[in-house]
Formats: sequence, structure tokens, C-alpha cells
Amino acid sequence: MSTRAVAMAHGIVGFTTCVCLIVFFAAGGPFGTINDFGNALFGVVSFALAWLLRPAASWLSGVLVSLAGLGAALTIVGTVLVVSNITGYYLAGLWSSSGFGLIGIWLVGISRPAAARMRRAGLIAGAVMVLGLVGVPGIFRGLDILEIAPAWTYLADLSWAGTYLLFPAWSLGLAWQHRPERVG
Repeated sequence: MSTRAVAMAHGIVGFTTCVCLIVFFAAGGPFGTINDFGNALFGVVSFALAWLLRPAASWLSGVLVSLAGLGAALTIVGTVLVVSNITGYYLAGLWSSSGFGLIGIWLVGISRPAAARMRRAGLIAGAVMVLGLVGVPGIFRGLDILEIAPAWTYLADLSWAGTYLLFPAWSLGLAWQHRPERVG
């Protein structure tokens, strides 16, 4: 698959997953579960994008792609935890937001040398996503109830704005940038 196709699919999966969450809170139904599976798929497609965009072989590019791979795995863990009722949605969300936080590190790392518009969008999206790593201590503490979670965990919740809005928008911008040139 081309970078453009994966970037387009990534943006669509990200925004669709976000819409499913909004519809779930507004109307209920199966949209919460669809959102959960969407998170895992979004993580996997994020790793595919990281793989396609890896720069020439260097130790740093290897580390960044590995972080994106680990992040994708954590998004799958979050989905498995909530869908199988091993944990509630909050603890599973901390797992997933931590995974997207690692993917955010990848995004920041690859955005630094990018063209101006893509650099700024990638740095902002990645930096907001990295806030998901604030939730890691909450994972170790087993925090699973939003109403009694310490205030500092809300920073991890803010990371979803980067994950669900800024990151898919960046991906669609990347797809636009990789569109084929028209001849004639």
C-alpha cells in the first residue's frame, strides 16, 4: 500500500473512532464497543504509518518505530481489557492513551525535520498525544474509576484531543501532500 492510502485510511479510522465515541455518549448502543475496536485498529494503522515513514536506517529511526510499535500493542491491550470486561473503561483508556502517547513520541520525532506546515501540525499533535503517558502511574495503581481518579490523570484524558482530532487531521494532510501530480 502507498503512504497516501495508509495516511488516508489512518485519518478516516481516527475520525470515525472519535465519532463513535461521541455517538456512544449521546445515544449509547454498540458505539462504545465500536470505539474500543476502533482504538486498536487506529493503533495498528498508526504503526503501519510509522513503518512506511521510517527514515533511512539509523538508531533513532529504529527507536522511534519501535516506540510506535509498542504504542500500537498497548492500544490493543486497552481494547482487550475493556471488551473482555477485565477492567472498566477508565483503566483500559489509560492503557490506550499511554500507547498513543508512545506513538506521539514517534510523531514528534519524525516531524522535526518535516516541511513547515507538516512539522508544526505533527509537533502539536504529537505533544498533545504524549500527555497520555501521564496516565502510566495510574495503570500501576489500577485506577479504574474516573470519579475518584486523581486530578493529574485528567492530563492523560486531554491526550485524546491529540489522538482523535489532531493526529487524524495530520494524517489527512500527509495524504494530501502525497497525492499524485496531475498531468495535462
